[in-house]
Amino acid sequence: MNLLLKAPPEKKPPKTWPDKGEIRFVNLFLRYFPDEPPVLKNLNFTILPLEKVGIVGRTGAGKSSLISALFQLTDTEGSIIIDNLDINQLGLHDLRSKVSIIPQEPVLFSGTMRKNLDPFDEYGDDLLWKALEEVELKEAVSDLVSGLNSKMSEGGTNFSVGQRQLVCLARAIIRNNKILVLDEATANVDPQTDALIQHTIRKKFANCTVLTIAHRLHTVMDSDKVLVMDAGTMVEFDHPHILLQNESGFLYGMVQQTGKAMAEVLTRVAKQSYRKLQSPEDFLEE
Repeated sequence: MNLLLKAPPEKKPPKTWPDKGEIRFVNLFLRYFPDEPPVLKNLNFTILPLEKVGIVGRTGAGKSSLISALFQLTDTEGSIIIDNLDINQLGLHDLRSKVSIIPQEPVLFSGTMRKNLDPFDEYGDDLLWKALEEVELKEAVSDLVSGLNSKMSEGGTNFSVGQRQLVCLARAIIRNNKILVLDEATANVDPQTDALIQHTIRKKFANCTVLTIAHRLHTVMDSDKVLVMDAGTMVEFDHPHILLQNESGFLYGMVQQTGKAMAEVLTRVAKQSYRKLQSPEDFLEE
């Protein structure tokens, strides 16, 4: 099937879609080849508007396939419904332009910095500079000979990995979509850039639904919920503190495997996050 012809072009979502950010997986299966067994099997869960959800699981559990399904990179059976619209009914451009992703390997194209931040020339310079300022790249881009019109080399190799990731973050800030997907966006950056990215996401995407694929548990232990995948199925889905009460559970086992000291840290982070969720007024001073 030619995926580009998958939905009729006249099937347009409303301009403001999605405005809440609710995502429902309903009886969802995904297979990469028609004659092979599905890699995602009968997924049924709802991510509420504005929830921050971590997606964890061992290698091959189906974490990345979940994102492939969300972006319709391959055929799926069943439904993914975003704010009451089945994404199967949408053209791919309409879907993908409305959901932002910051991948593990930052994607930059050859062309100008402006083109990388705003590929379709939809926004003014002021907004682009403001986004660069928020990810602490304004000075670095100002120092380039042509500023926003400076050429990026293929893959952005004239920028460090951390800087390339910050450009991707600035791009997401500019698009201001209601749903943001992070594929362990800080796995390959230095601790300072990691902290900056985490802080910026918390601040700039507070009113968005954020899905984080985590290869390292510490990035998601303060999430509203953690979705645990195993062999293509959902095995646990709740706040991490609640999941950690089950000593025979999947998340509990994964946390214990990090070693005694790290397990204590992760458990403490989850507990504090849960308390904050239950009594936010107690944390207003922080």
